[in-house]
Amino acid sequence: MEPVVAERTHILVLHYNGRDLLKECLPSVIEAAARSAVPCAVSVVDNGSTDGSLDELVESWPGVQVISESNQGLASFNAVLARLDERVVFLLNDDVKLDPDALGPLLKAFDAHDDALFSAPLCWSFDGREYEGMRTRVRTRFGLVQGMCRVPGHEDVLGQPDLTAAAGPVLAVDRRKFLALGGYDPLYFPGRIEDLDLGFRGWMAGWKGYYVPESVAYHRGFGSFGPAFGRAGCDRLAMRNTLLFAWKNLGGRRLVTHLGWLAVRVAHALATRRSAFLGALVEALQRLRTVASLRRTRAVGRGDWVARQEAFFEQFQW
Repeated sequence: MEPVVAERTHILVLHYNGRDLLKECLPSVIEAAARSAVPCAVSVVDNGSTDGSLDELVESWPGVQVISESNQGLASFNAVLARLDERVVFLLNDDVKLDPDALGPLLKAFDAHDDALFSAPLCWSFDGREYEGMRTRVRTRFGLVQGMCRVPGHEDVLGQPDLTAAAGPVLAVDRRKFLALGGYDPLYFPGRIEDLDLGFRGWMAGWKGYYVPESVAYHRGFGSFGPAFGRAGCDRLAMRNTLLFAWKNLGGRRLVTHLGWLAVRVAHALATRRSAFLGALVEALQRLRTVASLRRTRAVGRGDWVARQEAFFEQFQW
């Protein structure tokens, strides 16, 4: 296999009406690209911003290419990666800063591991005080799958390289493997959980995500989604997409258990008038036909699927 260090790479920054975030974060991204051991381009994938941020981008950073895509959330990356030819590409939200030397360790992960789908850094909050994650663990709680980073004991293992189930706001991906999986699934638009879905599908195909704490990034949690949807709206999207993840991906007893708990949750929501859960459920049900179609396109048999699924949950359990 030809080493990554002999190649070039590309940073894509997904952007939508985040003028202040772009202004704050992009300089660190450009600096990291300049310090990369291989040639590294920087492009902003814009989803139709109307806040004047693109005018400022062209004026302040003329070397950064602007790629216009219709707004499909993270799935906007799919069409862009299909047009590139770099082996490894970095995918960032516009609320991410990079350490100056963040790129090298993430690139090396692809030399070290033939099965690498993606690599992810140690991520902190903007002020560097709170762990934001990228060493993702998974559990099933009352029938729902949850991906979490701040799990009990996480403080003791932050500096240890490991496998990770998912990485959302910043990661490096093997472009060809990413496209072979179909990229991010637009089913989850406008967002939440699609990174766990990608990691799960990669695992089922025999590929893995690698947590590389030698690489460091900084993320403003809910920097983009918070202003757009509010906390309640973000929670509703997370619940809706968690349901979709289960219906699309789970099999065997794990799916049966999910459906059993779902009935309990519906009864409880009706009794307590918890409209947020019921609203998320209705929105998820509206996409059920798409979910059914996706389940029919699985590339492995049912028995293989369940065995690989259980290996995933065993690997990332907490």
